Amino acid sequence: MTVAALEHCLIGTSAVFRTMLQTLEKMATFDAPVLITGETGCGKEVAARAIHYLSPRRDRPFVPLNCGALPDHLVENELFGHRRGAYTDAREHHPGVIAQAEGGTLFLDEIDALSAKAQVALLRFLQDGSYRPLGAASPTQANVRILAATHANLALALEKGSFRADLHYRLNVLELRVPALRQRPEDIPLLASHVIRETAGRYGLQEKPLHPQSLDWLMRQPWPGNIRELENCVQRAFLLSDGALVMVRETRLGDDAPQPPRASPEPSTSLHFNTARQQALLAFEHAHLSHLMQLSAGNVTQAARLAGKERRSLGKLLKAHGIEPARFRMAQ
Repeated sequence: MTVAALEHCLIGTSAVFRTMLQTLEKMATFDAPVLITGETGCGKEVAARAIHYLSPRRDRPFVPLNCGALPDHLVENELFGHRRGAYTDAREHHPGVIAQAEGGTLFLDEIDALSAKAQVALLRFLQDGSYRPLGAASPTQANVRILAATHANLALALEKGSFRADLHYRLNVLELRVPALRQRPEDIPLLASHVIRETAGRYGLQEKPLHPQSLDWLMRQPWPGNIRELENCVQRAFLLSDGALVMVRETRLGDDAPQPPRASPEPSTSLHFNTARQQALLAFEHAHLSHLMQLSAGNVTQAARLAGKERRSLGKLLKAHGIEPARFRMAQ
C-alpha cells in the first residue's frame, strides 16, 4: 500500500480527525505496541493499517487476526503454528500468524474476546518475543510489532477480572482513540462522496451527487454503527436511486416500511429556516470542494478550472471549510 492509497482510506478534515491522524503518524515512528480503542465500525483496522504502512515495517506483512473467532483449543496453533507430526493429521508444517507477520505487524482485533488461556499464551510471547511452535524442539525469536484493538471497556473488564492486567500493560504502551462518526459530522459529506465513488466504480455506474436535503439528514444522524453504517446507508441509496441526485431514505436500521424523504419537509422545531438552509449549503459546499480536490489530486489550479472559478476564490473557499489540498496530493 502506498502513501497515496493510505490517504484514500483515511478520509476526513475535521479537527478531531486531524488530531487523531497526528497522533497516529507519531506512533508509527515507534515500534511499541499500540492499543486502538473506539466504537464498532469507526475504522480501527484502517487506523492499524495506517500505523503499519507509515512505519519502517511498511514493506513487510500486515497480518490481521480476529480474536473473537479464535477457538480456545486452537489458540496456540493459530498464534504459533505447528511442525509436521505435532499431532494427529499434522502432515506438514503450518506457520502461525506470528511467523506470517515476521518483520511486519500483527493486528489483534477484538482483543477483549480472548479467553483466559489465550491471554496467557499471548502474554508469554509478549514478555520476550519468543514462541515455540507445537512440536518444535526449541523456541523461535520473532520480530513482530503488535497492534491490538477493542470496542469494549477494558477498565471494566479489568475490574471484573475477565482481562488480565499484566496483558493490558503489555498491549497498552501507546493508546490511540479513534473518534466516533457523531464526533466529526463535518466529515460526512466527504465520506459519503467516497462511498458513492467507490460504489460507482465497483458496479460500473455513473457517479451522481447527494441531494442537499439528504446530505443535511445524514449530518444530523447519531450513526451508532459509525462509518460502517453510513457506508451501508449511502451505498443502498445510490444503487436504488433513479434520479440525477441520490436521495437517502430517511430511516434507521430496524425501521419498518422505509419511506423516501419528502420534497417539502416539516419545519424543524430547533432550527430557523435560514439556519437550516445555510447548514445544507455549507454541507454541499464542503462535499463538492472535497470532491474537486480528489479529482484534481490536490491541484488547486486544476480544481478551479473544473469548477469554473478563479483560483483565488476557490482557495478562499477551501480555507473557509478547513480543507487542506496537501491531504489529497499523490505521493511523488
